[in-house]
Amino acid sequence: MKVNGKNYKTVWYESKTNTVYMIDQTKLPFDFDIKALREHKNTAVAIQTMIVRGAGAIGAAAGYAMAQAFVENSDEEFVKNAKKTITETRPTAVNLFYAVEKVFEAGKTSVENAVKAAFEIAEEDERYSRLIGKYGNELVKKGDKILTHCNAGWLAFVDYGTALSPIYSAADAGKDPFVFVDETRPRNQGARLTAWELGQEGIDHRIIADNAAAFYMNRGEIDLIIVGADRIAANGDVANKIGTLDRAIIARHFNVPFYVAAPSSTFDKDCPTGKDIPIEERSDEEVLYYAGHTRDGEMTEIRLASPGSHAFNPAFDVTPAGLITGIITEKGVFKPEELIDNL
Repeated sequence: MKVNGKNYKTVWYESKTNTVYMIDQTKLPFDFDIKALREHKNTAVAIQTMIVRGAGAIGAAAGYAMAQAFVENSDEEFVKNAKKTITETRPTAVNLFYAVEKVFEAGKTSVENAVKAAFEIAEEDERYSRLIGKYGNELVKKGDKILTHCNAGWLAFVDYGTALSPIYSAADAGKDPFVFVDETRPRNQGARLTAWELGQEGIDHRIIADNAAAFYMNRGEIDLIIVGADRIAANGDVANKIGTLDRAIIARHFNVPFYVAAPSSTFDKDCPTGKDIPIEERSDEEVLYYAGHTRDGEMTEIRLASPGSHAFNPAFDVTPAGLITGIITEKGVFKPEELIDNL
């Protein structure tokens, strides 16, 4: 995707210097900054602190981090410890575990194979995202108004994204889609990242408060919903950013089609149902405080909540398969119960 006319990927790796580069998403949309991470431990910290976030981008970064570890030291004990460090960064997105395991197994043969496997994961992520756009575009009619939650666009993957990929394809096809962008509290990935992406691509959109979705569905102003996924269980239950379940329940009430867009690497056949998906609990400070720009352009952090109060902060929720109209993959669009036989 382009930023100020120049093509960028969300995360990439320079094998000659063993350096992982990534867009610092904690600074967007106010500042565009590239992080250079020269050791696997630094890349692991970047994943944990959400400098890089989104299922596919996390997976690619984790694969690169595992490759970095092999280049640093291919001793068996060292790479095992590195694997543990990387896999402990984020517990919910299955792409992370898929990528680390693939690179770890490849590295048992040679360091070169580890690096090759890491590149293959990133290339696969980009290719699958484009195919999701192709199949998802077939669901979009000219002038459709689409709601999305959190950020499952280019910034959440190596390139192009999942939930936004059909929107980009529809725009390229001249369908002129309009996008309702959930702000996505508490980290505001919709208001900060999705809106920024859509602005870069010139796609018409409006940010709405998380609790405004039902208002617009009730007025018949939302034609369909497309969200991403961090893990899909074998029965088709989907874990995604907190608030996704709310959207699905409301969509069912108002008969709005509810689609999930995700590559096959997000499907976890070894996880029987959504109840078996670990849900990450993040710091309550993400709920209690907010960082942003003042009107004068200065970065600042303020407390939003009553002093002395604490908060719960689950990062994800699980949407039951029965609430999902279809899942858009690189192989086509399937009902949740069809995934296990098609992916």
